[in-house]
Amino acid sequence: MEMRRERKENMRGGDGHVLLDHILEKEALGEKCKMYARVTLEKGCSIGYHEHCGESETYFILSGHGFYNDDGTEQVVWSGDVTYTSDGHGHGISNAGEEDLVFMALILAQ
Repeated sequence: MEMRRERKENMRGGDGHVLLDHILEKEALGEKCKMYARVTLEKGCSIGYHEHCGESETYFILSGHGFYNDDGTEQVVWSGDVTYTSDGHGHGISNAGEEDLVFMALILAQ
């Protein structure tokens, strides 16, 4: 199965662009899963801070490192780290290095 690549500019108010490789399309996701994708943030790019309502989002960092904003608290994330943003909470992420920051993103309806 070939993944569809989508490029989004200034995602959620972030800098630069985001590359989304959709692992499954909407018709295959089912009722509970809203997105399952590999996300690439190139140098200088970010996803702006945003809140989740009626859903949660998990990131699994595959490569690179970045700054992760968890409800206003910033931390560094590295390959192998997992983040979780529950319903009613917010997050954002930016590439902090020279190489691409790549992670899996899973959004589930609550």
